[in-house]
Amino acid sequence: MQTVVTAERLWDGTSLHQHPLILIEDGKIDSIATHDSAPIPARAQVHDFPGATLGPAFFDVHIHGAAGHDFMEATPQALDTIGTFLASHGTSAYLATTVTASLDATLRALDGLANEMAKLPQPGRARPLGIHLEGPFLSHEKRGVQPAEHLLAPSIATFDRLLEAAHGHVRLMTLAPELPGAVELAAHATSRGVRVSVGHSNATAAETRAAIAAGAVSATHTFNAMRPLDHREPGILGTVLTTDTLFSELICDGIHTEPEIVRLWWRAKGSERAILVTDAMAAAGMPDGEYQLGGFPVQVKDGRATARGVLAGSVLTLDRALANFVRFTGATIDQGLRLLSTNPAAMTGLAHRAGTLAPGKSANLVAIDAAGNLVGSIVGGIQAS
Repeated sequence: MQTVVTAERLWDGTSLHQHPLILIEDGKIDSIATHDSAPIPARAQVHDFPGATLGPAFFDVHIHGAAGHDFMEATPQALDTIGTFLASHGTSAYLATTVTASLDATLRALDGLANEMAKLPQPGRARPLGIHLEGPFLSHEKRGVQPAEHLLAPSIATFDRLLEAAHGHVRLMTLAPELPGAVELAAHATSRGVRVSVGHSNATAAETRAAIAAGAVSATHTFNAMRPLDHREPGILGTVLTTDTLFSELICDGIHTEPEIVRLWWRAKGSERAILVTDAMAAAGMPDGEYQLGGFPVQVKDGRATARGVLAGSVLTLDRALANFVRFTGATIDQGLRLLSTNPAAMTGLAHRAGTLAPGKSANLVAIDAAGNLVGSIVGGIQAS
């Protein structure tokens, strides 16, 4: 069946177009035209979003779970449930993010995730494009809720075991630059095709610059679990904000970062290096209560997830992150869309699989109203919301 999607405008990942008409067939974009230049096929199913902006579906590079499940479960049920939930909120792709756990548990989870990734994508369901290792090579001082007993010193041999268990699917790794061996590991991981993100770190500016020189390309949930900014020792945060080549994640939920900090980050990183993430855990989309994050309990109340009084991920979805970002900063819809589609795809080296809309590509797109709210989500040609 042919499907047609129309709206007020389209941001295709590079430029804006007025009055678009997108023809979808067999889950892929067949053509992109305008209302005036192309007729709507007689038997096509039509999704019209008056006044909205169409854009590439979202790509979350930092998410631990949702809808009651955690990626450390690494089961078909967990990924199916999470994928269905994410698609309904505009996300078509993600990096399944691990949390620091015992090495054996992590290896089992990576193998399970890799096995699920080998399956064909399901229409109407978000799919993993890789794995993000958040741990075990993190700072004890800035570990947040990451279990201290499972943190490890950077080790090329251990990293290679993790990469092998994941069948080569690790796409991103968070690393504390100040740890002995971190710079060498950053260079090695980069040579193996894994992007390195600095984070969970008490690093100085010099230590951070060394990791960037070794290949680090991004920063994990900027401001959170980072050495505070100081005018005499800018530290990791000062370096992240002033290194124009470095991508930078942000959790835009009004809990992890206040609106003033979001505006500061936006001014510092700009439209080509800023990335919105959720850092969501199993409680996303669920009522208040107790949930698991990689095997330890997290309490959720009034939208705030904590373990032992420390923030433990979020219950954010990327559609809400976009609406918050637009409201906090005054950015345009197309500027906001770039932060959760094109930029994460560019950072991970997956621009051929996400972040843009063009004929021949998978029909993964969102419709966003003038306030930044999601009004439609289509994943694999299937309407998911």
